[in-house]
Amino acid sequence: MPKGCLVITVSGLAGSGTTTLCRNLAKHYGFKHVYAGLIFRQMAKEMGMSLQEFQKYAEMHPEIDREVDRRQVEAAKECNVVIEGRLAGWMVKNADLKIWLDAPIQVRAQRVAKREGISVEEAFMQIAEREMQNRKRYLNLYGIDINDLSVYDLVINTANWGPDGVFAIVKAAIDHLYPDGDTGK
Repeated sequence: MPKGCLVITVSGLAGSGTTTLCRNLAKHYGFKHVYAGLIFRQMAKEMGMSLQEFQKYAEMHPEIDREVDRRQVEAAKECNVVIEGRLAGWMVKNADLKIWLDAPIQVRAQRVAKREGISVEEAFMQIAEREMQNRKRYLNLYGIDINDLSVYDLVINTANWGPDGVFAIVKAAIDHLYPDGDTGK
């Protein structure tokens, strides 16, 4: 088990399994879990908007994204934290391990439909629209292309493994990062 100060980012598109992985990492390692999506959802609620309404609002108000991202970077100053967010790997430049989770959109739509209690078709349409909006927003706001995975240390197609398999892969990566158990920080 790593000792010292470990900062891990987990990014991925809707339904790729980021929250499940982060919860498993937080539970296993005792890491604090910082969740950008939750910050975004809380801000939507504070504004009295649905997630879709707030998404559109955020497109016109870059300060929303900047605030979410600022909170992520701030959280990375803590030790033993897993930071979950679409741009976490880009924003937290000094993270010890940057992970990107992916799966085909059909798989992700099935997962989101089950989680949200909606049809797969509706989930597919929501995901496709949201990803198009997000990509445009990230390019405009930061010049970041969300499809550029070059900043990540580990990219996993979660359609190939269940939550336990994904966790085992990431655990192996963490445990091999610092085989002596000391991050040296």
